[in-house]
Amino acid sequence: MTHLQYFCYKGVGEEKKKLFKYSQAVRIGDRIECAGQGGWDPETGEFDKDFSKQIDQAFKNVQLNLTDAGGKGWEQVYRIVSYHIPLDDEALNAMVRNLKQWCPNHEPIWTVLGVSKLGDERMKVEIDAFAHIPN
Repeated sequence: MTHLQYFCYKGVGEEKKKLFKYSQAVRIGDRIECAGQGGWDPETGEFDKDFSKQIDQAFKNVQLNLTDAGGKGWEQVYRIVSYHIPLDDEALNAMVRNLKQWCPNHEPIWTVLGVSKLGDERMKVEIDAFAHIPN
């Protein structure tokens, strides 16, 4: 699988690789796919208890993840999948607010799901992102 390039940003990304044996992003030709990004502080791994702030941080973590893998960030994202506990108006409003901020010039496709549990009991949101990196 030498055609795949894997990336893990410093701090939490490297820690998760060591603990759980997975990467934060993979580059496949002209695409970058991100592992689900939660609302953790990328250096400490701590979570804010405020749901809306976790969503804000998850968007920042997607940006960090994509740029660490050689992309430009949200401006190249064409698809996202978000998972929420709970899926309510607060979650949707925070997601739309962040999409307007981070993707002012385009509208990526988006699948949104309410789930009962995520990978860390402190997580209230997880965002998968898919970006196209033109040659």
